[in-house]
Amino acid sequence: MVLTLLCVLSTVFLSAQQESQYSQYMYNTMSINPAYAGNRGVMSISALHRSQWVGLDGAPETQTLNIHSPVGESGRVGLGFSVIHDNIGPTSETQFDAVFSYTIPTSENARLSFGLQAGGHLLNVDFTKLNIYTDGDPGFQNNIDNQFSPNFGFGIYYHHSDRWYLGMSIPNILETKHFDRSSLSSVTERFHIYTIGGYVFDLSRSTKFKPAFLLKGVKGAPIALDLSASFMFHDKFSLGAAYRMDVAWSALAGFQLSDQIMIGFAYDKDTTELGNTSFNDGSYEVFMRFELFKNKGQLISPRFF
Repeated sequence: MVLTLLCVLSTVFLSAQQESQYSQYMYNTMSINPAYAGNRGVMSISALHRSQWVGLDGAPETQTLNIHSPVGESGRVGLGFSVIHDNIGPTSETQFDAVFSYTIPTSENARLSFGLQAGGHLLNVDFTKLNIYTDGDPGFQNNIDNQFSPNFGFGIYYHHSDRWYLGMSIPNILETKHFDRSSLSSVTERFHIYTIGGYVFDLSRSTKFKPAFLLKGVKGAPIALDLSASFMFHDKFSLGAAYRMDVAWSALAGFQLSDQIMIGFAYDKDTTELGNTSFNDGSYEVFMRFELFKNKGQLISPRFF
């Protein structure tokens, strides 16, 4: 019973203290920064699925869906909608947000955007998925169904043409208690601060190189740093690698199938002790983006970010 209780508390603690993790963060920007809404200049629809630690029962899984577009003749206002769904062990959590951004031209080629998002979380815990050794334990009699917690966040995002970008955001500002069952556990979700950036180098007429980073901080946990480097060939195919500090290496690949459709893949191999276990086959991620253009003049070249 004690071991089961510790597992439950650890699962809930990890779910509440760590927001969703992505290897393809450079393409999934609006999931962590609302100021990105509308910044692609067209209506953009993207979806991502991540399976972490494949082979481990109850391992985390994440799905995201983002829809955003500039509105109005000036294109300075961006509107969007974001959904993030996480599963880990007996818990599942869905975050949904309406997103607003406003962009200010700072020069002929540079733009500074401010973003806000507002929505909430729905938490579910299914205790029937646990092996409970003490029948009738009052702490595990009733599942948690759609426990709602409101939240909001903000971000800023600066980019210079298709050359480089830098952003900072706090997607969820409110520190909300997600789990409280007769004092069994009370966990507060602390806000995370994200910083992202990248630069595109033209190595030749057909080859581009982009290093990028994601820095994530939360009170009570070490700073998390992701570094990546990708090459794009003929504006169609990208290949790269990433390193999550002290955690994992990743292989990245992307394909611009057409002006409208882009797909991406990532595979992570943990560098921790968990990565050396026989039941952990690594983590997999697939990403897809579809964009709607009013006319061909809207697309100059495929954006690397």
